[in-house]
Amino acid sequence: MKKVLLAINFIIISSQLSAQKIINRDPQIETIVNQVSSDSLKAYIDKLVSFGTRSTLSTTTDNKRGIGAARKWVLSKFQEFARQSDGRMTAYIDTWTLQPDGKRVDKTIEIGNVMATLKGTDPTDNRIFIVSGHIDSRVTDVMNREADAPGANDDGSGTVAVIELARVMAKSKFPATIIFVTVSGEEQGLLGANHLAERAVAENWNIEGVLNNDIMGSNHSNETNIIDNTRLRVFSEGLPAFELDKKVGAIRQYGVENDGKARQLARYVKETGERYVDNLEVVMIYRNDRFLRGGDHTPFVNKGFAAVRLSEMNENFLRQHQDLRIEKGIEIGDHARYMDFEYLRKNTAINAATLANLAKSPSMPEDVILDVRGLGNSTSLRWKASKTGKVKGYYVLMRETAMPYWQKKFFTTDVKITLPYSKDNYFFAVQAVSEDGNESLPVLPRVGLRNAGE
Repeated sequence: MKKVLLAINFIIISSQLSAQKIINRDPQIETIVNQVSSDSLKAYIDKLVSFGTRSTLSTTTDNKRGIGAARKWVLSKFQEFARQSDGRMTAYIDTWTLQPDGKRVDKTIEIGNVMATLKGTDPTDNRIFIVSGHIDSRVTDVMNREADAPGANDDGSGTVAVIELARVMAKSKFPATIIFVTVSGEEQGLLGANHLAERAVAENWNIEGVLNNDIMGSNHSNETNIIDNTRLRVFSEGLPAFELDKKVGAIRQYGVENDGKARQLARYVKETGERYVDNLEVVMIYRNDRFLRGGDHTPFVNKGFAAVRLSEMNENFLRQHQDLRIEKGIEIGDHARYMDFEYLRKNTAINAATLANLAKSPSMPEDVILDVRGLGNSTSLRWKASKTGKVKGYYVLMRETAMPYWQKKFFTTDVKITLPYSKDNYFFAVQAVSEDGNESLPVLPRVGLRNAGE
Protein backbone atom coordinates (compact mmCIF):
# COMPACT_ATOMS: atom_id res chain seq x y z
CA MET A 1 0.00 0.00 0.00
CA LYS A 2 2.85 2.39 0.90
CA LYS A 3 4.51 1.67 -2.44
CA VAL A 4 1.26 2.52 -4.25
CA LEU A 5 0.91 5.80 -2.34
CA LEU A 6 4.54 6.69 -3.03
CA ALA A 7 4.02 5.99 -6.72
CA ILE A 8 0.90 8.17 -6.80
CA ASN A 9 2.70 11.00 -4.99
CA PHE A 10 5.61 10.76 -7.44
CA ILE A 11 3.22 11.01 -10.38
CA ILE A 12 1.47 14.05 -8.85
CA ILE A 13 4.77 15.83 -8.10
CA SER A 14 6.11 15.00 -11.56
CA SER A 15 3.01 16.39 -13.24
CA GLN A 16 3.25 19.56 -11.15
CA LEU A 17 6.90 20.02 -12.06
CA SER A 18 6.19 19.52 -15.75
CA ALA A 19 3.53 22.23 -15.56
CA GLN A 20 5.90 24.76 -14.04
CA LYS A 21 7.10 27.66 -16.14
CA ILE A 22 10.55 27.08 -17.61
CA ILE A 23 12.91 30.04 -17.86
CA ASN A 24 15.02 29.79 -21.00
CA ARG A 25 18.37 31.56 -20.82
CA ASP A 26 20.58 32.22 -23.82
CA PRO A 27 23.92 30.50 -22.94
CA GLN A 28 25.97 33.38 -24.37
CA ILE A 29 24.10 35.96 -22.29
CA GLU A 30 24.25 33.76 -19.20
CA THR A 31 28.03 33.55 -19.58
CA ILE A 32 28.31 37.33 -19.87
CA VAL A 33 26.13 37.85 -16.78
CA ASN A 34 28.18 35.36 -14.76
CA GLN A 35 31.41 37.17 -15.62
CA VAL A 36 30.35 40.39 -13.88
CA SER A 37 32.60 40.57 -10.81
CA SER A 38 32.06 42.36 -7.51
CA ASP A 39 35.83 42.32 -6.97
CA SER A 40 36.41 44.13 -10.27
CA LEU A 41 33.74 46.68 -9.42
CA LYS A 42 35.33 47.37 -6.02
CA ALA A 43 38.79 47.77 -7.56
CA TYR A 44 37.42 50.26 -10.06
CA ILE A 45 35.68 52.25 -7.31
CA ASP A 46 38.87 52.42 -5.24
CA LYS A 47 40.74 53.76 -8.26
CA LEU A 48 38.10 56.39 -9.02
CA VAL A 49 38.08 57.58 -5.42
CA SER A 50 41.89 57.86 -5.49
CA PHE A 51 41.60 60.87 -7.84
CA GLY A 52 40.41 62.95 -4.86
CA THR A 53 37.74 64.92 -6.68
CA ARG A 54 36.11 64.40 -10.05
CA SER A 55 34.35 67.74 -10.11
CA THR A 56 33.67 68.81 -13.68
CA LEU A 57 35.36 72.11 -12.77
CA SER A 58 38.49 70.43 -11.38
CA THR A 59 41.90 70.20 -13.04
CA THR A 60 42.32 68.45 -16.38
CA THR A 61 46.13 68.71 -16.43
CA ASP A 62 47.13 66.89 -13.22
CA ASN A 63 47.96 63.23 -13.85
CA LYS A 64 46.86 62.05 -10.42
CA ARG A 65 44.01 64.28 -9.30
CA GLY A 66 40.83 65.67 -10.80
CA ILE A 67 38.41 64.96 -13.60
CA GLY A 68 41.05 64.91 -16.32
CA ALA A 69 43.08 62.14 -14.69
CA ALA A 70 39.91 60.14 -14.02
CA ARG A 71 38.78 60.39 -17.64
CA LYS A 72 42.19 59.29 -18.91
CA TRP A 73 42.11 56.27 -16.60
CA VAL A 74 38.66 55.21 -17.83
CA LEU A 75 39.89 55.59 -21.40
CA SER A 76 42.87 53.34 -20.62
CA LYS A 77 40.50 50.65 -19.33
CA PHE A 78 38.32 50.88 -22.43
CA GLN A 79 41.41 50.64 -24.63
CA GLU A 80 42.61 47.61 -22.66
CA PHE A 81 39.30 45.82 -23.21
CA ALA A 82 39.23 46.86 -26.87
CA ARG A 83 42.35 44.77 -27.51
CA GLN A 84 40.21 41.69 -26.82
CA SER A 85 37.52 42.63 -29.35
CA ASP A 86 39.22 41.75 -32.67
CA GLY A 87 38.93 45.37 -33.71
CA ARG A 88 35.21 45.74 -33.04
CA MET A 89 35.64 48.08 -30.03
CA THR A 90 37.13 51.56 -30.31
CA ALA A 91 37.56 54.05 -27.47
CA TYR A 92 38.15 57.80 -27.23
CA ILE A 93 37.27 60.91 -25.24
CA ASP A 94 34.74 63.12 -26.98
CA THR A 95 35.94 66.55 -25.83
CA TRP A 96 34.63 70.07 -26.35
CA THR A 97 35.11 73.51 -24.80
CA LEU A 98 32.39 74.91 -22.58
CA GLN A 99 32.04 78.63 -21.93
CA PRO A 100 30.87 80.13 -18.60
CA ASP A 101 27.10 80.02 -18.30
CA GLY A 102 26.53 82.20 -15.25
CA LYS A 103 25.09 79.21 -13.43
CA ARG A 104 27.26 76.18 -12.63
CA VAL A 105 30.17 76.85 -14.98
CA ASP A 106 32.20 79.87 -13.87
CA LYS A 107 35.07 79.74 -16.35
CA THR A 108 35.98 78.21 -19.69
CA ILE A 109 36.55 74.47 -19.23
CA GLU A 110 37.40 71.44 -21.29
CA ILE A 111 34.75 68.80 -20.87
CA GLY A 112 34.63 65.27 -22.22
CA ASN A 113 32.64 62.03 -22.37
CA VAL A 114 34.68 58.82 -22.34
CA MET A 115 33.24 56.47 -24.95
CA ALA A 116 33.78 52.88 -26.08
CA THR A 117 31.86 51.71 -29.14
CA LEU A 118 31.40 47.96 -29.71
CA LYS A 119 30.50 47.86 -33.38
CA GLY A 120 27.74 45.51 -34.46
CA THR A 121 28.63 42.64 -36.78
CA ASP A 122 25.67 43.08 -39.14
CA PRO A 123 26.51 45.82 -41.68
CA THR A 124 22.80 46.24 -42.45
CA ASP A 125 21.89 46.81 -38.78
CA ASN A 126 22.36 50.43 -37.69
CA ARG A 127 20.69 50.11 -34.29
CA ILE A 128 22.54 51.56 -31.28
CA PHE A 129 22.07 50.79 -27.59
CA ILE A 130 23.73 53.05 -25.01
CA VAL A 131 24.66 52.38 -21.39
CA SER A 132 25.85 55.31 -19.29
CA GLY A 133 26.97 56.55 -15.89
CA HIS A 134 28.35 59.96 -14.94
CA ILE A 135 31.99 60.20 -13.93
CA ASP A 136 31.85 63.57 -12.15
CA SER A 137 31.42 63.98 -8.39
CA ARG A 138 30.66 66.89 -6.06
CA VAL A 139 30.43 68.07 -2.45
CA THR A 140 27.79 70.34 -0.88
CA ASP A 141 28.81 73.37 -2.93
CA VAL A 142 28.59 72.31 -6.57
CA MET A 143 31.13 75.03 -7.45
CA ASN A 144 33.77 73.65 -5.05
CA ARG A 145 36.42 72.20 -7.36
CA GLU A 146 39.12 71.68 -4.72
CA ALA A 147 37.62 69.68 -1.83
CA ASP A 148 37.81 65.88 -1.83
CA ALA A 149 34.64 64.46 -3.37
CA PRO A 150 35.04 60.65 -3.49
CA GLY A 151 31.73 60.12 -5.29
CA ALA A 152 31.92 56.38 -4.64
CA ASN A 153 28.22 55.71 -5.10
CA ASP A 154 27.15 58.97 -6.82
CA ASP A 155 28.04 58.13 -9.45
CA GLY A 156 31.12 55.99 -9.12
CA SER A 157 28.71 53.05 -9.02
CA GLY A 158 27.25 53.85 -12.45
CA THR A 159 30.66 54.63 -13.90
CA VAL A 160 32.25 51.34 -12.80
CA ALA A 161 29.17 49.44 -13.97
CA VAL A 162 29.80 50.83 -17.46
CA ILE A 163 33.50 49.92 -17.25
CA GLU A 164 32.72 46.38 -16.13
CA LEU A 165 30.11 45.96 -18.85
CA ALA A 166 32.70 46.96 -21.44
CA ARG A 167 35.08 44.38 -20.00
CA VAL A 168 32.69 41.43 -20.03
CA MET A 169 31.07 42.26 -23.38
CA ALA A 170 34.09 43.30 -25.47
CA LYS A 171 34.84 39.75 -26.66
CA SER A 172 31.25 39.03 -27.71
CA LYS A 173 29.69 39.60 -31.11
CA PHE A 174 26.32 41.28 -31.47
CA PRO A 175 24.49 42.27 -34.67
CA ALA A 176 23.74 45.75 -33.26
CA THR A 177 26.11 48.33 -31.81
CA ILE A 178 26.57 49.05 -28.09
CA ILE A 179 28.07 52.30 -26.80
CA PHE A 180 29.54 52.39 -23.28
CA VAL A 181 29.89 55.97 -22.04
CA THR A 182 30.87 57.76 -18.85
CA VAL A 183 29.54 61.28 -19.22
CA SER A 184 30.85 64.42 -17.56
CA GLY A 185 29.01 67.42 -16.21
CA GLU A 186 25.97 65.71 -14.72
CA GLU A 187 26.23 67.66 -11.49
CA GLN A 188 26.62 70.93 -13.43
CA GLY A 189 23.34 70.34 -15.30
CA LEU A 190 23.45 67.15 -17.42
CA LEU A 191 26.04 68.80 -19.68
CA GLY A 192 27.67 65.66 -21.08
CA ALA A 193 24.38 63.87 -21.66
CA ASN A 194 22.93 66.91 -23.42
CA HIS A 195 25.98 67.06 -25.68
CA LEU A 196 25.70 63.36 -26.53
CA ALA A 197 21.95 63.49 -27.18
CA GLU A 198 22.37 66.52 -29.45
CA ARG A 199 25.19 64.78 -31.27
CA ALA A 200 23.02 61.68 -31.75
CA VAL A 201 20.29 63.77 -33.37
CA ALA A 202 22.71 65.73 -35.55
CA GLU A 203 24.41 62.54 -36.77
CA ASN A 204 21.13 60.64 -37.14
CA TRP A 205 21.99 57.80 -34.79
CA ASN A 206 19.36 55.06 -34.66
CA ILE A 207 19.25 54.76 -30.85
CA GLU A 208 16.66 52.24 -29.70
CA GLY A 209 17.46 52.23 -25.99
CA VAL A 210 19.46 54.09 -23.34
CA LEU A 211 20.18 52.61 -19.90
CA ASN A 212 21.41 55.29 -17.51
CA ASN A 213 22.90 54.06 -14.23
CA ASP A 214 23.06 56.57 -11.39
CA ILE A 215 23.45 55.77 -7.67
CA MET A 216 23.09 51.99 -7.69
CA GLY A 217 25.56 50.53 -5.19
CA SER A 218 24.18 51.09 -1.68
CA ASN A 219 21.70 48.82 0.06
CA HIS A 220 20.53 51.01 2.95
CA SER A 221 18.73 54.30 3.43
CA ASN A 222 18.96 57.06 5.99
CA GLU A 223 15.88 58.06 8.05
CA THR A 224 14.02 54.79 7.41
CA ASN A 225 17.10 52.57 7.97
CA ILE A 226 15.82 50.07 5.41
CA ILE A 227 18.47 47.55 4.34
CA ASP A 228 17.64 45.69 1.13
CA ASN A 229 19.81 44.48 -1.74
CA THR A 230 17.10 42.52 -3.53
CA ARG A 231 15.36 45.31 -5.45
CA LEU A 232 16.43 47.80 -8.12
CA ARG A 233 14.38 50.75 -9.39
CA VAL A 234 13.92 51.60 -13.05
CA PHE A 235 12.45 55.05 -13.69
CA SER A 236 10.55 55.68 -16.91
CA GLU A 237 8.16 58.28 -18.26
CA GLY A 238 4.68 57.17 -19.36
CA LEU A 239 3.64 59.93 -21.74
CA PRO A 240 6.27 60.90 -24.30
CA ALA A 241 7.93 64.22 -23.60
CA PHE A 242 8.88 64.52 -27.26
CA GLU A 243 6.20 66.01 -29.54
CA LEU A 244 3.42 65.20 -27.08
CA ASP A 245 1.15 67.77 -28.72
CA LYS A 246 1.16 65.71 -31.92
CA LYS A 247 0.41 62.44 -30.16
CA VAL A 248 -1.97 63.37 -27.37
CA GLY A 249 -5.13 62.79 -29.41
CA ALA A 250 -4.31 59.17 -30.22
CA ILE A 251 -2.97 58.56 -26.71
CA ARG A 252 -6.22 59.78 -25.19
CA GLN A 253 -8.46 57.96 -27.65
CA TYR A 254 -6.80 54.57 -27.31
CA GLY A 255 -5.84 54.80 -23.65
CA VAL A 256 -2.11 54.23 -24.07
CA GLU A 257 -0.96 56.70 -21.42
CA ASN A 258 1.22 53.96 -19.92
CA ASP A 259 2.91 52.81 -23.11
CA GLY A 260 5.50 55.36 -24.19
CA LYS A 261 8.89 54.23 -25.53
CA ALA A 262 10.58 54.59 -22.15
CA ARG A 263 7.89 52.61 -20.35
CA GLN A 264 8.20 49.79 -22.89
CA LEU A 265 11.97 49.74 -22.34
CA ALA A 266 11.44 49.63 -18.57
CA ARG A 267 9.17 46.59 -18.92
CA TYR A 268 11.83 44.98 -21.09
CA VAL A 269 14.52 45.63 -18.43
CA LYS A 270 12.32 44.00 -15.81
CA GLU A 271 11.45 40.89 -17.82
CA THR A 272 14.92 40.32 -19.25
CA GLY A 273 16.90 41.28 -16.16
CA GLU A 274 14.91 39.06 -13.82
CA ARG A 275 15.30 36.19 -16.31
CA TYR A 276 19.07 36.18 -15.86
CA VAL A 277 19.81 37.67 -12.43
CA ASP A 278 18.74 35.71 -9.37
CA ASN A 279 17.50 37.26 -6.13
CA LEU A 280 16.84 40.66 -7.65
CA GLU A 281 13.49 42.27 -8.43
CA VAL A 282 13.31 45.14 -10.89
CA VAL A 283 10.77 47.63 -9.54
CA MET A 284 9.20 49.91 -12.12
CA ILE A 285 8.74 53.50 -10.95
CA TYR A 286 6.17 55.40 -12.98
CA ARG A 287 8.14 58.65 -13.02
CA ASN A 288 10.91 59.89 -15.28
CA ASP A 289 13.06 60.61 -12.21
CA ARG A 290 13.04 61.42 -8.51
CA PHE A 291 11.84 64.68 -6.95
CA LEU A 292 14.33 67.59 -7.03
CA ARG A 293 16.86 65.57 -9.04
CA GLY A 294 17.63 64.87 -12.69
CA GLY A 295 19.48 62.14 -14.55
CA ASP A 296 21.42 61.73 -17.77
CA HIS A 297 18.62 59.77 -19.46
CA THR A 298 16.42 62.88 -19.57
CA PRO A 299 18.16 64.65 -22.49
CA PHE A 300 17.60 61.50 -24.56
CA VAL A 301 13.96 61.29 -23.46
CA ASN A 302 13.52 64.92 -24.50
CA LYS A 303 14.90 64.09 -27.97
CA GLY A 304 12.41 61.26 -28.48
CA PHE A 305 14.63 58.27 -27.59
CA ALA A 306 13.66 55.42 -25.26
CA ALA A 307 15.71 56.07 -22.13
CA VAL A 308 15.39 54.98 -18.50
CA ARG A 309 17.24 55.46 -15.21
CA LEU A 310 18.38 52.56 -13.01
CA SER A 311 18.91 53.38 -9.32
CA GLU A 312 19.18 51.61 -6.00
CA MET A 313 15.93 51.01 -4.15
CA ASN A 314 16.70 52.92 -0.95
CA GLU A 315 18.90 56.00 -1.23
CA ASN A 316 21.05 57.35 1.57
CA PHE A 317 21.12 61.13 1.26
CA LEU A 318 23.93 61.39 3.81
CA ARG A 319 26.14 59.98 1.04
CA GLN A 320 25.09 62.37 -1.74
CA HIS A 321 26.29 65.95 -2.43
CA GLN A 322 27.92 66.20 1.00
CA ASP A 323 31.09 67.71 2.42
CA LEU A 324 33.12 65.03 4.20
CA ARG A 325 32.58 65.44 7.95
CA ILE A 326 31.49 63.96 11.25
CA GLU A 327 28.21 65.36 12.53
CA LYS A 328 26.64 64.28 15.82
CA GLY A 329 28.85 61.21 15.76
CA ILE A 330 27.73 60.22 12.25
CA GLU A 331 30.14 60.12 9.32
CA ILE A 332 28.74 61.96 6.31
CA GLY A 333 30.12 61.60 2.80
CA ASP A 334 30.12 59.34 -0.25
CA HIS A 335 32.73 56.77 0.79
CA ALA A 336 33.24 53.33 -0.77
CA ARG A 337 33.01 51.60 2.62
CA TYR A 338 29.28 52.25 2.68
CA MET A 339 28.63 50.41 -0.58
CA ASP A 340 27.40 46.84 -1.14
CA PHE A 341 29.42 45.40 -4.02
CA GLU A 342 27.38 42.22 -4.33
CA TYR A 343 24.32 44.42 -4.82
CA LEU A 344 26.23 46.47 -7.38
CA ARG A 345 27.22 43.26 -9.15
CA LYS A 346 23.59 42.21 -9.52
CA ASN A 347 22.54 45.66 -10.71
CA THR A 348 25.35 45.68 -13.28
CA ALA A 349 24.32 42.20 -14.41
CA ILE A 350 20.78 43.47 -15.07
CA ASN A 351 22.32 45.90 -17.55
CA ALA A 352 24.42 43.15 -19.13
CA ALA A 353 21.44 40.87 -19.69
CA THR A 354 19.29 43.66 -21.13
CA LEU A 355 21.96 45.05 -23.45
CA ALA A 356 23.00 41.63 -24.75
CA ASN A 357 19.42 40.51 -25.38
CA LEU A 358 18.63 43.74 -27.21
CA ALA A 359 21.80 43.71 -29.29
CA LYS A 360 21.28 40.05 -30.29
CA SER A 361 17.64 40.55 -31.23
CA PRO A 362 16.31 41.27 -34.72
CA SER A 363 15.12 44.77 -35.42
CA MET A 364 11.58 45.58 -34.37
CA PRO A 365 8.71 44.56 -36.67
CA GLU A 366 7.53 47.32 -38.99
CA ASP A 367 4.14 49.01 -39.35
CA VAL A 368 2.18 47.03 -36.77
CA ILE A 369 -1.56 47.52 -37.25
CA LEU A 370 -4.52 46.64 -35.04
CA ASP A 371 -7.56 46.08 -37.27
CA VAL A 372 -10.64 47.83 -35.84
CA ARG A 373 -12.66 48.06 -39.04
CA GLY A 374 -15.39 45.80 -37.73
CA LEU A 375 -17.13 44.97 -34.48
CA GLY A 376 -16.30 41.67 -32.84
CA ASN A 377 -14.83 39.92 -29.82
CA SER A 378 -11.56 38.88 -31.43
CA THR A 379 -8.41 40.83 -32.26
CA SER A 380 -6.57 40.88 -35.58
CA LEU A 381 -3.08 42.29 -35.98
CA ARG A 382 -0.72 42.44 -38.92
CA TRP A 383 2.75 43.82 -39.48
CA LYS A 384 5.72 43.89 -41.81
CA ALA A 385 8.79 41.75 -41.25
CA SER A 386 11.84 43.05 -39.40
CA LYS A 387 14.37 44.69 -41.70
CA THR A 388 17.45 43.14 -40.08
CA GLY A 389 18.32 40.01 -38.16
CA LYS A 390 17.59 36.31 -38.44
CA VAL A 391 13.95 36.11 -37.38
CA LYS A 392 12.53 32.88 -36.04
CA GLY A 393 9.12 34.42 -35.56
CA TYR A 394 7.18 36.99 -33.58
CA TYR A 395 5.67 37.27 -30.12
CA VAL A 396 2.30 38.96 -29.84
CA LEU A 397 2.08 40.35 -26.30
CA MET A 398 -1.17 40.88 -24.45
CA ARG A 399 -2.22 42.40 -21.15
CA GLU A 400 -5.39 43.69 -19.54
CA THR A 401 -5.66 47.47 -19.72
CA ALA A 402 -5.17 47.89 -15.96
CA MET A 403 -2.14 45.58 -15.74
CA PRO A 404 1.40 47.03 -15.60
CA TYR A 405 3.16 44.10 -17.31
CA TRP A 406 2.54 41.90 -20.33
CA GLN A 407 0.60 38.81 -19.23
CA LYS A 408 0.59 36.49 -22.25
CA LYS A 409 2.80 35.79 -25.26
CA PHE A 410 1.59 34.18 -28.47
CA PHE A 411 4.23 32.93 -30.91
CA THR A 412 3.74 32.92 -34.67
CA THR A 413 5.98 32.60 -37.71
CA ASP A 414 3.46 34.60 -39.75
CA VAL A 415 3.15 38.39 -40.02
CA LYS A 416 -0.46 38.41 -38.94
CA ILE A 417 -2.56 36.83 -36.22
CA THR A 418 -6.16 36.71 -35.00
CA LEU A 419 -6.67 36.06 -31.29
CA PRO A 420 -9.91 35.11 -29.47
CA TYR A 421 -9.59 38.09 -27.11
CA SER A 422 -11.51 41.35 -27.39
CA LYS A 423 -9.48 44.31 -28.62
CA ASP A 424 -11.61 46.47 -26.32
CA ASN A 425 -10.38 44.71 -23.17
CA TYR A 426 -6.64 44.31 -23.78
CA PHE A 427 -3.50 46.04 -24.98
CA PHE A 428 -1.34 44.30 -27.57
CA ALA A 429 2.18 44.65 -28.94
CA VAL A 430 4.45 42.70 -31.29
CA GLN A 431 8.15 41.88 -30.95
CA ALA A 432 10.51 40.00 -33.25
CA VAL A 433 12.35 36.92 -31.96
CA SER A 434 15.76 35.68 -33.13
CA GLU A 435 16.74 32.07 -33.72
CA ASP A 436 18.36 32.12 -30.25
CA GLY A 437 15.18 33.45 -28.64
CA ASN A 438 16.28 37.07 -28.20
CA GLU A 439 13.35 39.48 -28.34
CA SER A 440 13.29 42.96 -29.83
CA LEU A 441 11.59 45.80 -28.03
CA PRO A 442 7.79 45.57 -28.36
CA VAL A 443 5.94 47.72 -30.88
CA LEU A 444 2.50 48.99 -29.97
CA PRO A 445 0.17 48.83 -32.99
CA ARG A 446 -1.33 51.80 -34.67
CA VAL A 447 -5.04 51.53 -35.31
CA GLY A 448 -6.32 50.59 -38.75
CA LEU A 449 -9.61 52.48 -39.16
CA ARG A 450 -12.41 52.00 -41.67
CA ASN A 451 -11.67 53.57 -45.06
CA ALA A 452 -8.12 54.33 -43.96
CA GLY A 453 -6.67 52.76 -47.10
CA GLU A 454 -5.13 49.86 -45.21
